[in-house]
Amino acid sequence: MKNPRLNTLMEEWLPEATIDEMQAKMEKGELSSHDLVLMYQARIAKFDQTINSVLELNPDALHIAAALDAERKQNGPRGPLHGIPVLVKDNIDTNDKMHTSAGSLALKDSFAQKDSFVAARLREAGAVILGKTNMTEWANFMANNMKSGYSSRGGQVLNSYGPGKFDVGGSSAGSGAAIAANLAAVAVGTETDGSILNPASQNSLVGIKPTVGLVSRSGIIPIAHTQDTAGPIARTVKDAVYLLEAIVGQDPQDPATMVSLPEFRQDTLFDDQALKGAKIAVAREVYIGKWTQEQEQIFQKAVEKLEELGAEVVEAAIPAAKATWGYKVLSYEFKADLNAYLNGLSPNVPVRTLSDVIAFNNEHGEKMLKYGQEVLLESEVTSGTLTEAEYLEELEYNLYMAREQGIDYALKEYGADAVLFPMDGSTIGSKAGYPSVTVPTAFTDEGEPVGITFTGTAFSEPLLIRLAYAFEQATKVRRAPELRINAGEKIHTTS
Repeated sequence: MKNPRLNTLMEEWLPEATIDEMQAKMEKGELSSHDLVLMYQARIAKFDQTINSVLELNPDALHIAAALDAERKQNGPRGPLHGIPVLVKDNIDTNDKMHTSAGSLALKDSFAQKDSFVAARLREAGAVILGKTNMTEWANFMANNMKSGYSSRGGQVLNSYGPGKFDVGGSSAGSGAAIAANLAAVAVGTETDGSILNPASQNSLVGIKPTVGLVSRSGIIPIAHTQDTAGPIARTVKDAVYLLEAIVGQDPQDPATMVSLPEFRQDTLFDDQALKGAKIAVAREVYIGKWTQEQEQIFQKAVEKLEELGAEVVEAAIPAAKATWGYKVLSYEFKADLNAYLNGLSPNVPVRTLSDVIAFNNEHGEKMLKYGQEVLLESEVTSGTLTEAEYLEELEYNLYMAREQGIDYALKEYGADAVLFPMDGSTIGSKAGYPSVTVPTAFTDEGEPVGITFTGTAFSEPLLIRLAYAFEQATKVRRAPELRINAGEKIHTTS
């Protein structure tokens, strides 16, 4: 940066700065939202060609930031996100000059006709939507062997802790990689099964996968209405909570949200003693045979840390750990849900159905079919009416196993407050539609981040947040990655 003051702040202070720290400087007049946008844009220019996490920047971001600075001077801040730059995943509609494409060239010219509920809530909270993040194309519901973080529109997202070496996690890969590299304060991801929690674990971040129905899905390119949700990815639990608080709310356009929502009282959420007396059911069985010896040892150390912090830990045998999970429910719901979304796009967008997407991919096979489209084809042969017996039977099976024989079973059988899974531990909680919070726990000897995940029953986010916050405060595991300047030179970020 040419501005010496901002350059010093960007190099020495901005990396790993929290939202509270940003707000404190803005309240003192030492920093503005306009400054923050400039600094994050400079970091994106400096580092992101290496990790490829940001797909598109908002051309109005600086103007929005300046307006929010003027509002702060006149009326004070709206809340914790006032003037804070936020990145959103490329499957979330924003009614501005940015596209919404789910990473697909088939939608590269699609502009949303209105904000998604999430984007509207961010604007109401005073956040600056800085840009869109790259993602696994169609949220990794296109091909069986597609790499996490790859899209035809944006290319391959890389993990900043080991570009090309460590998996970046999917499908909110760009949101995870960008926040790990300090390219924005926080980001919004989406999850159907692991797409918030997995990149959080892989990038030494906090990810909150809310209960289905806590955050509206209207205006988000879908996979499956029984499992989809949006949620925050951040460097700290507190920052993730600030973002979550901003985007929750009832939305008549999403019937799942029209229920009683939990109260998020910050004076009770951030309790560093919350693990004392808590009972945690440890569900390591789901990873047996799927993890390395080092990952298993890391998880065991995390369990021991919970006990050291005053938690009662019990080993849990969950019937759902032995369940055979398929993705037929997703396959059936994808066609119905995607067709409904595409039908609502601007009339100038020629892709209106899943069949159109498949035809576009075939027509532009060299660019579109690097990994094939078997998953799209499997969904297309369904009726799109959700009337098939196979769908209805598997949906009932998934809900029964994931809830009554899964999370709720563990909580009731062992009298536990929450279930602890290794790493992202996503599938059982995701199929139940239940909330999870992933928090950093360690790095492997090679430097790959590893997380743990607290999962609970529906709308137990406040409890899970308290547990994750207490663990985070006691361990302070996260460290910033070493980043390579786009020209290739390596520098060390602030730790």
